[in-house]
Amino acid sequence: MGQTLVEKIISENIGKPVRAGETVVVNVDFAGLHDGSGPLLVRLMNERGYQNEEVFCSDKILFANEFGPVPTREIANEHALTRDYAHKHKCHWEEGGTGHVHAHIYEDFLKCGTVCIVGDSHTTVHGAFGCFATGCGSTDMVAVTRFGKTWIKVPETFRINVTGILPKGVYSKDIMLKLASIIKSDQAIYKSLEFRGETISSLSLEARLTLTSMGVDVGAKNAIMETDEKTLDFMRRVGREKDYKKISADAEADYERVIDINASSLEPLVSVPHYVENVELARSCKNQKVNMVFIGSCTNGRVEDLHIAAEILKGKKIAPGLRLLVIPNSRSVYLECMRDGTLLALAEAGAVIEGPNCGPCMGVHQGIPGDGEVVVATQNRNFKGRMGNPSASIYLSSPAVAAATALTGFITDPRDVMK
Repeated sequence: MGQTLVEKIISENIGKPVRAGETVVVNVDFAGLHDGSGPLLVRLMNERGYQNEEVFCSDKILFANEFGPVPTREIANEHALTRDYAHKHKCHWEEGGTGHVHAHIYEDFLKCGTVCIVGDSHTTVHGAFGCFATGCGSTDMVAVTRFGKTWIKVPETFRINVTGILPKGVYSKDIMLKLASIIKSDQAIYKSLEFRGETISSLSLEARLTLTSMGVDVGAKNAIMETDEKTLDFMRRVGREKDYKKISADAEADYERVIDINASSLEPLVSVPHYVENVELARSCKNQKVNMVFIGSCTNGRVEDLHIAAEILKGKKIAPGLRLLVIPNSRSVYLECMRDGTLLALAEAGAVIEGPNCGPCMGVHQGIPGDGEVVVATQNRNFKGRMGNPSASIYLSSPAVAAATALTGFITDPRDVMK
């Protein structure tokens, strides 16, 4: 019997065939931590007497301050703790304002077909490169950091077949929201989501990253795709063509469940408060007034996302009384969008542009909404309190819906404002 993508990757990693349901110890090919998980890891390493012990491979570990420049003395001290540890052990380190931990990993380090473990739940994003990538807590990251190993129960796989041509105004975020409406937040727990089909093949690598980043938001252990010429093109652009590898599943692989999505029938969608699975048509929410729009996050803060928003907003002004916050998700995205005029177009429309960081998505930095305010955000979660204020309401959308909403001040189907 053939193997799914996850079964093939883990089999190669440990040197013997595996099947879903087996529990194995894998070799970690790359590991990362941010300023939420990093300080916890450092303290645990100290508690266990590992503070002076070598890490498993300093060149395979990244510590990144993804929350941006520090807003308080307490957070500054947390950063100092992690910074000192990273430098002492000669690990990779990235300061605040340079981007998300995941953007650093797939832009600078990730190799196709490998095992990537990060102290962050949205590690599933790296599955767009044909990787088994998943997050884990700081306790498990002790073993990862010290020994380069962790245990994995090989997940069963849902095959997600997406076919058809995406209509005008519909993007990969809408595909993911549609999937969330089908499997909810409890049906894919500890599953692998394997995205297949002609629509997936037609998407840019940036668009695919939106899908895999939200795998965890429907409970999945990881989300993954086969690699192809689009993957290779991305690797060439970031100067790492040598790290590309063709990864594909076997035709006779065994899937626990197959879900078919007809992309050509999709419309612009939003997730309404307070769960990702609460999905409605954007046009059905047209009477919902909005106070703030956030375009960014590890889900939709890449060049393509900002281009989509700028195409809608260029030469126009955002609605009076509305705040628009735009945060590129890495320094390379920031610089490219600065050079090509995207950030200028967004700023002239009324956007506040921040340096690369998580922004309000984690509720720990600039952009936290006020009491009773309504936000449309391109991030991945809309749980109560996610953006730092439990009395605010968050609607999730694509960059196109977010930009259209910024123009009108109400949740807007982008087809109503697109040329």
